[in-house]
Amino acid sequence: QLQLVESGGGLVQPGGSLRLACISRDGFLRAYGIGWFRQAPGKEREGVSCINYSGETLAYGDSVKGRFTISRDNDKNTVHLQMNSLKPEDTAVYYCAALLHPCSATVVKNPDSFSGWGPGTQVTVSS
Repeated sequence: QLQLVESGGGLVQPGGSLRLACISRDGFLRAYGIGWFRQAPGKEREGVSCINYSGETLAYGDSVKGRFTISRDNDKNTVHLQMNSLKPEDTAVYYCAALLHPCSATVVKNPDSFSGWGPGTQVTVSS
């Protein structure tokens, strides 16, 4: 019963940056691969990134490659998503979740790869 909570969202201008955090207070996060996905109103869920339990394998969706970076600090039970060069089309609620399969580019593209996501954090990119 991994319990995750997202934070760090907000309002930012195009070209700006935000750093999201996914945390678990029970000490079990280090045992799981973690993924980020997002969902905008009226649109389907879109995979953003994933990282395996050790932090050695990373993957990104095509729309965020070169702009977003995922990382983890298992000593703090935290996974981060650094988002740079933000665009209006990045506007969505962002969720983190445990992975049902090992992290890969294919897993990022499959919404069914994510389980037990938190309440999400709103990211709005607008001038």
